[in-house]
Amino acid sequence: MTRSVKGVYHDGKVELLEQPKDITDAQVIVTFLPSTPDQAGSPQLAPEELAELRGKLAAWEEDWNAPGMEDYDDYEARRRGPRVVSSQ
Repeated sequence: MTRSVKGVYHDGKVELLEQPKDITDAQVIVTFLPSTPDQAGSPQLAPEELAELRGKLAAWEEDWNAPGMEDYDDYEARRRGPRVVSSQ
């Protein structure tokens, strides 16, 4: 069975972003995808930097998911107010 998982290539190494289930040994084919417009020009984090950032953000998870926090999901849109679209 063929299975695909996402990963990143950095400094000559491929790092899987998810662990494939039920696979211990296998041959692989690596396909390099073009950068998406969202990624173009955005800073790329090294795996060590990404792990450090995940650790820092984990401290906020409990507060972020606390009851009542969904009130802030559309905070920016409510702060700006309704948008008026001109018909001209």
